[in-house]
Amino acid sequence: MEPVLTLADLDSWSFDGTALAVLGHPIKHSISPAMHNAALAEMTESDERFGKWRYFRFDVAPEDFSTALKRLHAAGFFGLNLTVPHKVMAFDLVERIDPAAQLIGAVNTLRRTPTGWEGFNTDGYGLATAVAETLGISLAETPIILLGAGGAARGAAVECLQRGCPSLHIANRTAANRDALLHQIRSIASTTDLVGFAPAAPPADLPPGALVINATSAGLKPEDPLPIEPAALPRPRGVYDMIYNPPETALMASARQTGIPVANGLSMLVHQGVRALEIWSEANVPAKAMATAVGLE
Repeated sequence: MEPVLTLADLDSWSFDGTALAVLGHPIKHSISPAMHNAALAEMTESDERFGKWRYFRFDVAPEDFSTALKRLHAAGFFGLNLTVPHKVMAFDLVERIDPAAQLIGAVNTLRRTPTGWEGFNTDGYGLATAVAETLGISLAETPIILLGAGGAARGAAVECLQRGCPSLHIANRTAANRDALLHQIRSIASTTDLVGFAPAAPPADLPPGALVINATSAGLKPEDPLPIEPAALPRPRGVYDMIYNPPETALMASARQTGIPVANGLSMLVHQGVRALEIWSEANVPAKAMATAVGLE
């Protein structure tokens, strides 16, 4: 397992190869190094240049993030992944933002340029690919009930709208945050019905056969309340919870008990990682090797 590094380790940094890293706070729980290094090992079998690529992890506090970007660039790092809380912070600190990430207002993947970083967001791709793979559901053809109005929810909402979901209902307890998200994304809703509601009072006209996506943190702890009561909804086609630790949240357990197909966010982590490594390497990335490294295969 890759050690947890800090900015102090850059004082004596020496690596004769292409360095990649994930930045977060805390970061010791991250399984991204195992995932990416497994893929790089397999890629080396067909292209020896990847034998000198390696993925590290750095614990970087929010107040040190701006400095970290400068120091990692100076140290020659080629690619970075970002976790909470750095995804939004980076948006105003990189020199170029991929147009697809502009609408989300956050980036999770950075690629080195001679003068700084360019930012991408691979979470939406990861979500859409994971939902199709684990639940057999296409975002383009399915009504969506999205739980949450934070950064993860905004990324999911943008992806759902860009793929043309027939309707998007957003549930969030704080009305102001819910309304703000609806306002931010309404310009790309096109023909999609866009509605907000309080999770404690689902409207009577919610569509049956919807995909429920949990983009809140409710479920990380055993004592967390359900973000919504599945029994209060017209029977969903599936429930996708972005949380992957624990592997089954209370929301998933509640849905499973009534026979609703469920999946956790580990598959999303894998596929957003696949896309990030594709951006850096401009090569085919073995998704199966990544999935195996985190216990999905």
